[in-house]
Amino acid sequence: MTLARTLLAATALTGMAAAAHAEKWDMPMAYAATNFHSEVGAAFASCVTEGTGGELEIVTHPSGSLFGGAEIKRAVMTGQAMIGERLMSAHQNENPLYGVDSIPFLVSSFDEHEELWSIAEPYVSDALAEDNLHYLYSVPWPPQGLYTNKPIEDISDLKGLKFRSYSTATAKMAELTGMLPVQVEAAELSQALATGVAESFISSGATGYDRKVWEQLSNFYEVDAWLPRNAVFVNADAWSDLSDESKSVMNDCASTAAADGLQRSKDYTDFTLEELEKNGMTVERANDTLMGQLKEMGEVMTNEWLEEAGEDGKAIVDAYKGE
Repeated sequence: MTLARTLLAATALTGMAAAAHAEKWDMPMAYAATNFHSEVGAAFASCVTEGTGGELEIVTHPSGSLFGGAEIKRAVMTGQAMIGERLMSAHQNENPLYGVDSIPFLVSSFDEHEELWSIAEPYVSDALAEDNLHYLYSVPWPPQGLYTNKPIEDISDLKGLKFRSYSTATAKMAELTGMLPVQVEAAELSQALATGVAESFISSGATGYDRKVWEQLSNFYEVDAWLPRNAVFVNADAWSDLSDESKSVMNDCASTAAADGLQRSKDYTDFTLEELEKNGMTVERANDTLMGQLKEMGEVMTNEWLEEAGEDGKAIVDAYKGE
């Protein structure tokens, strides 16, 4: 055999071996492809695919197209998908620590939230590990505001409104204000509003902009209730099977995604509120009366969360408050 043929055969065998070891991971995501979380996730997936030279290819599936939002965490836990992104507070009923980012009015700004998260992150990572999940990174949503189909001056004005619930915290908020909670995932929000299934909800300007809620709702009140996080995690068994090189690439890409996502969230905050206003919504700070009532409600919810979260929850909050 000539040298050229020998080299050609060796190259072919190398290519076949690489293909045999290549893996493809589907990554379900709950939010629209144009949402900044999904865009950050797509960039992370490309980073891993390129960084591993195609040894591990990650393909994102936004808008709940592969698994609905409520199904994503369990799908990754059980290996139906190897990696996924999920709003952590949606699983507070499973472990109170998953709702640490949604304690009402404990933090109201990005800087405060990042300080809280730097304390809470190891606890949440350990909780995910107990669920057979390896935590990679997370990104905060902008501060949460109140969307309604009418002006709200007092908490009593909320009574009877059909309120989109997506977590323990939002369900409790509905209960304390006299609203009627309805479970609605982000991908279903537009339809729920259009059909009258939901008339109000609490979320960031990003969700309202993504779903064009100005077509059904009239008011957005800045209350800065909390800053929930979307986390990206991997099936723990799949993580263990990765090479050290692939793990290193994924960790590097995760660090980049976390930093990029935080900046994107900050930049997106003002933009989305401006767009809500441009499209006809009334965007304003909640009045002092309403804010005072909501903060009183927040204290009740905080105390309940602390009781449920036990020593770990108390340790997080005490450390954040410097107690």
